[in-house]
Amino acid sequence: MSNKSCCFFEANPLSNLLPPLLILEFILGSVGNGVALWGFCFHIKTWKSSTVYLFNLAVADFLLIICLPFRTDYYLRKKQWIFGDLPCTLTLFMLAMNRAGSIFFLTLIALDRYFKVVHPHHLINSISNGAAACLTCLVWVLTIAITAYLLSESHLEVSNFTHCDSFTICPVSDAVWHDSLFLLEFFLPLIIILYCSLCITWRLRQRQLDKHGKVQRAVKLMAAVGVVFILCFLPSVATRVYILHVLSSPFKHSCEVFRSADSAFYITISLTYLNSMLDPLVYYFSNPSFQKLYLRLVAGKLTCQQAPEVDKNPSLDASVSHSISRL
Repeated sequence: MSNKSCCFFEANPLSNLLPPLLILEFILGSVGNGVALWGFCFHIKTWKSSTVYLFNLAVADFLLIICLPFRTDYYLRKKQWIFGDLPCTLTLFMLAMNRAGSIFFLTLIALDRYFKVVHPHHLINSISNGAAACLTCLVWVLTIAITAYLLSESHLEVSNFTHCDSFTICPVSDAVWHDSLFLLEFFLPLIIILYCSLCITWRLRQRQLDKHGKVQRAVKLMAAVGVVFILCFLPSVATRVYILHVLSSPFKHSCEVFRSADSAFYITISLTYLNSMLDPLVYYFSNPSFQKLYLRLVAGKLTCQQAPEVDKNPSLDASVSHSISRL
């Protein structure tokens, strides 16, 4: 049986499984990224290029999180979108754009740490905050450019309801570009992040700097970036690769095979939103000011006028300070 006759499936069991997951991601993601944006605005005294990248990561995560209530409603109604085609298009565009933006800014953060640890004398380490802001603008332009095609898509109408999904097992004209972009967004940043992590770890062990606090923080940051990235994005990519394998198979498959693959993909694609919920861990490991911010918040001793003290470590000798002063 061809997948042409198996294009649309109702949400069961997705209607039971995904809404609680999406609600959890929305609540925790809103709180985590809301606190992070509040911290950037009121509690970070000194901004560096890395702070600019982290701020834009928080913005991308927050913009993605606010789309989740609409997806929750969609699955609660068994994949019946009631808000019309244009809101569906905008929601799918926002999800794709900010998912890509989050990936790109995580990669940019990894590259920033790579140059500051492995190549501390490189000119890129001395760029101004204005130059870093221009770089993030270019990242946003790239992100919008590669996902803008979603704004021109129309969506399948089923019984007066919109089938509001950007991925499908149905044959469509732009599926090759859509799938290629989805896979490239994962594998290319993954290679970069793993390379940066290995180089940083090797350099720190080589120079025996691994016992210092700032270096420990750099290693933990790279570990957090790698774990969050793989945990959140690998399952959906693996599932999509399996679906593409099934679609390209010369053997005929029953509708049940396509139904199972379709359900597995939408479960794993919902796990990608965990990235926006877990990224506050990256902020925690990236800046001591965020560690103090979170601790003060938990202790209930935070006001908008307070600002965490700048991290100090006068015990570092001159050679170590030169290598890690920009971390």
